[in-house]
Amino acid sequence: MPIHQPIPTIRPTQAEFGELAYEVMNHVYAIHNDFGRFFDEAVYKNELADRMPGLERELPVIVSHQTFSKPYRLDVLAHRRGLFEFKAVENIVSRHRSQTFNYLLLFDLPHGKIINMRPESVEDEFVNCRTRLDDLRNPSLITKAYDHSLPGAEFFHDTLRDLLHDWGAGLELALYDEALTHFLGGDDQALVPVPVIGSHGHLHDQKMRLLAPDVAFKLTAFTDTSDAFVTHAQRLLRHTSLKAIQWANLTHQEVTFTTIR
Repeated sequence: MPIHQPIPTIRPTQAEFGELAYEVMNHVYAIHNDFGRFFDEAVYKNELADRMPGLERELPVIVSHQTFSKPYRLDVLAHRRGLFEFKAVENIVSRHRSQTFNYLLLFDLPHGKIINMRPESVEDEFVNCRTRLDDLRNPSLITKAYDHSLPGAEFFHDTLRDLLHDWGAGLELALYDEALTHFLGGDDQALVPVPVIGSHGHLHDQKMRLLAPDVAFKLTAFTDTSDAFVTHAQRLLRHTSLKAIQWANLTHQEVTFTTIR
């Protein structure tokens, strides 16, 4: 199996999750009042587990494809149906929401909550995931602006297609990036310093992920217009020796492959 979970989960209704979240948050508020806001998140998770039965902490899940594997650990699973991610940071930001959404997909759960213990008052946010990985494993592949003749083009297209069929299209971009890099030989082979040329010559060597010596690749997950991305990618090409960037934009329902020159 491409996704290995230690225990089966139970998909709650929104009302059921709401009741569970209410119970968890009552304990969280009490812990915050008792311990304050300056401890690491592990302190709060462990104290919550001592006060509330039915919690699993640091649950592992492994995502794999052929010789590639990536481990993750979920902060808290309550009664096998409530996912809670703990933070001890200044503010909840978009990457925390993306991380939680990623875990909801991996554990096949529709609702989760981020809990931030660092502020003066506990900060929390619901994260909902209406889709399931089984529904994301066959996205449409759009290749009308993709040059299959460039070195590495078929590898990029076919490997990403196979990863999506195994895992689905909604997981974090870094996972697909890491897998592609793995199959290209790892960071030592695929993450290459590329000279950047300015108005007076060489400025700096910047590491970029390459399919071939003069072809880079990039993954994005834009849901709206991406014209600005193309403009900036073309500016990058003008200041390096790269001939092209093979770009794949992933949404839940389609993947658009584009060659930028």
